[in-house]
Amino acid sequence: MRKTLMAIWLVLALSVPAAAQISEIRIADTTGDWGYPNAFRHYPRGPGYVRMSWVFDTLVWKDENGYVPGLARTWSFYPKILAFAFELHPKAKWHDGRAVTADDVVFTISYFKKHPYGWISLDHVDRAEAKGPHQVVIRLTKPYAPFISDVGGTMPILPRHIWEKVDQPQAFDAPEAFIGSGPYRFKDFNKAQGTYLYEAFADHHLGRPRAERLIYVRSGKPLVSLATGEVDLANIQPEMAEPLRQKGMAIIQDERGWVKKLMINHKKPPFDDRRFRQALAHALNRQEIIDRSQRGFGTPASYGLLSLDHEMYNPDTPVYAHDPEKARALIAGLGYTKGADGILQREGRPLKVELLSSHITVGGQSVADRDGEVIKKQLEAVGLVVDLVNLEQATTDSKVKNWGFDLAVSGHGGISGDARILNEMISSQFGAGSVNSARYDANLELARLLDAQIPEMDVVKRKLLVQRIQVFHAEDLPAIPLYHPQSMAAYNPQKGIQWFFTRGGISKGVPIPQNKMALLR
Repeated sequence: MRKTLMAIWLVLALSVPAAAQISEIRIADTTGDWGYPNAFRHYPRGPGYVRMSWVFDTLVWKDENGYVPGLARTWSFYPKILAFAFELHPKAKWHDGRAVTADDVVFTISYFKKHPYGWISLDHVDRAEAKGPHQVVIRLTKPYAPFISDVGGTMPILPRHIWEKVDQPQAFDAPEAFIGSGPYRFKDFNKAQGTYLYEAFADHHLGRPRAERLIYVRSGKPLVSLATGEVDLANIQPEMAEPLRQKGMAIIQDERGWVKKLMINHKKPPFDDRRFRQALAHALNRQEIIDRSQRGFGTPASYGLLSLDHEMYNPDTPVYAHDPEKARALIAGLGYTKGADGILQREGRPLKVELLSSHITVGGQSVADRDGEVIKKQLEAVGLVVDLVNLEQATTDSKVKNWGFDLAVSGHGGISGDARILNEMISSQFGAGSVNSARYDANLELARLLDAQIPEMDVVKRKLLVQRIQVFHAEDLPAIPLYHPQSMAAYNPQKGIQWFFTRGGISKGVPIPQNKMALLR
């Protein structure tokens, strides 16, 4: 009976027609330029990483439901020797036809130790060892709970035969710099037009990708581009969903994996006093920001920073009700008094702050909003003088990174991925290179908890640590989480591709619906 059932299953499987090959898929992007798609030349935000992910594979990857094989078809953790073992897919090849081997993984680890890649941390990795052509063991110096997310599922594997000769990776721009093992070969990037062209790698170990060509098109009007058939996939504003649905487009919605927040220069007074930061939180009406800036399409964020959809989210995290009087009282406790003009002042000087605002990129799309304008009015309502300065996002990022600011409206994804994102977005130790990190170390207990959650391999114990971290973040407010915009995308289902938002985000949390698995099945 068992053999008969197997035979029937085999006949049925063979009778199912293979998915039709598509000539090309076109994806809309409002920004265009995200750098060149390798580890050392893509821009540091999520869209840059996604551009690279088509070309370079990682050991493991994700589909809608969780981790799936990448270059490694199996993996295991051995706690007694603190090591992860991976068995590579024997058919994996580089784009130049050479085989992917365990030596390439060993080399990649050593190369990124010498030339750090900002998207991963190898501080807990001792070394990698090849145990055969397709077996590799990565040994840790101590337990590292985020390893699969941070290293296994994020680190692009490099071909040793190309990169071992490269001493200055940031300057390496020869064609070989873009030879990976991913489902697509990189063919062209037009920086002026903001277009990318990729061609299918027929010998990919998971099968030939569904589309022969993958093209990114810079489009300032994704609704029009979708409706006219110029593109097949685009992030959209929520109010576009119903008109596009009526035109036959499929609509998908992400979890709350991206957060808009108010960055605070906590290194200078009065922002270095948490009472002042708490006053700012009471001064802000986050629902009004959502209603006026996002037309109501959004959700107030947790002051603990982690996504409300995260399995480790703490529902008991402190909250700050919109309370202008409480805000004024807290600021008064710092020695400020209200003048006849209603402006808060101390020693004859008005309380004046500069607020930086820019068109933030959400899920790969540049989104114009009124956050800065609304926040300015709310802070002025409690007595601050606010100088609103609108800048390009890159300029705002640079000022924040170099502490050349008071307040800045910014945002990032990753908050529904591994809880290591809390370390990256709070601590200077983990977030030194991030334009989104508060880089806050003033609270020693918070710093201790951040350090403690990283090596905790017991999920239950780690969750308790992560929930305490959220409470401390909410109390100290090194940055103020504002809201989660409603993130949606639309695609043309007639192409036969089913796009999706990745649970926990692509790699370590990128909330963009451009997962390469959609084109590998």
